[in-house]
Amino acid sequence: MAMQADELEALLRESFADADITIEDLAGDGDHYRAVIRSAAFSGKTRVAQHQMVYAALKGRMGGALHALALDTGPK
Repeated sequence: MAMQADELEALLRESFADADITIEDLAGDGDHYRAVIRSAAFSGKTRVAQHQMVYAALKGRMGGALHALALDTGPK
């Protein structure tokens, strides 16, 4: 089952309320997205730590409802 872009953004906003978020459906199938996320929560964190924070915000949906997610994260 695919995930809608607005559902993906809502999950991200729960954890990163201050974030500037852009979601792009790369294949038009609801399974392959690119997310650009800029949040103060990422300040001082490594890229790996930032991505781990995003995966945690997705609450286990990565690999299930969401097949692929290209991430571009950084501080706001």
